[in-house]
Amino acid sequence: MASRLAEYREKSKKRKEYLKVTLGVDNLSEALGSDKLEPQVKRKPVVITKDEEEKEPLEDVDTRKPIEEAEFRDSTAFLKGTQSLNPHNDYSQNFVDTGQRPQNFIRDTGLTGRFEEYPKLQELIRLKDELISRTAHPPMYLKCDLETYDLKQLNCKFDTILIEPPLEEYSRTYGVTNTKFWDWDKIMALDIGEVSSARSFVFLWCGSSDGLDLGRLCLQNWGFRRCEDICWIRTNNKNKDRSILDPRAVLTRTKEHCLMGIKGTVRRSTDGDFIHANVDIDLIIDEEPEPGSLDKPIEMFHIAEHFCLGRRRLHVFGRDSSIRPGWLTIGPDLSNSNYDWAGHQGYFGEGVTTGCTERIEQLRPKSPPPKAG
Repeated sequence: MASRLAEYREKSKKRKEYLKVTLGVDNLSEALGSDKLEPQVKRKPVVITKDEEEKEPLEDVDTRKPIEEAEFRDSTAFLKGTQSLNPHNDYSQNFVDTGQRPQNFIRDTGLTGRFEEYPKLQELIRLKDELISRTAHPPMYLKCDLETYDLKQLNCKFDTILIEPPLEEYSRTYGVTNTKFWDWDKIMALDIGEVSSARSFVFLWCGSSDGLDLGRLCLQNWGFRRCEDICWIRTNNKNKDRSILDPRAVLTRTKEHCLMGIKGTVRRSTDGDFIHANVDIDLIIDEEPEPGSLDKPIEMFHIAEHFCLGRRRLHVFGRDSSIRPGWLTIGPDLSNSNYDWAGHQGYFGEGVTTGCTERIEQLRPKSPPPKAG
């Protein structure tokens, strides 16, 4: 019993020392506001008779001393008596105090260090990136007004289509003012179905408000079925003091959705020549762009390229900053054009898919085999 008590005391001592280092103070009791303790005095019970009670004068309400209100300084008042080794893990309160969003503290969110504890998955990602880089054609781009340009003029069917429409809500959430915004009626009028192949996928960025419902209608109008919702959780490590608050929202919006649609019949168990499922996750945690920028996480390209092995890729509403090998980028915000139909078609003479190596086939996640009987 004595040894266990000594062990508890030693743990308590270490915990206090850890708190001192965490808070950067020498006096822990003073930092937590518990340095002044009222001494407990044992008092004998007092019996008041009926005569004494009648003699006791009534206290005037106006002469009472006002109760002294405690001044709120920070969140340490709520941490008294905690048993945690690190009590400062209230990320919501920390956001109120410092402006840093809770997702800023999620570890291993980058593309390089995310899979360090999973060597096979890390090898799979590396091999797929090398294969995609070898089979990607040089970047091609076409500056055009998508309100008047007929997508049928591309005269090509694409396997992967990424759409980043300049939504009106970006003017409130990103502070974008130097572009022409599109409403959902115009977006739905885009003839995406005519430039998509029989088996194809579309990735549509739809913001964080009514775009979730209207984006589904767009997919349905283009002949796609919604099969996934990829969520981008925006961090603000670099611009925590310059985050733009939406005046129409009560809460600060820190996420954005990208709807994924599928056209045709594609099965994970039988179409391994066209898709590799479950290589990436449906969550992106990345820094939000600078105020006034419409850039999306580059990880979205990786997700699309890792999933679909088709080499015919189209990026709608692209910008100079989003031009990428293996993609045809079109949009009004491009500086110039280098698109040539014959040259673009010539890149697919050897095949429209990237293919797959034996090692990638061994490492990639697969559907479980069917049960016998």
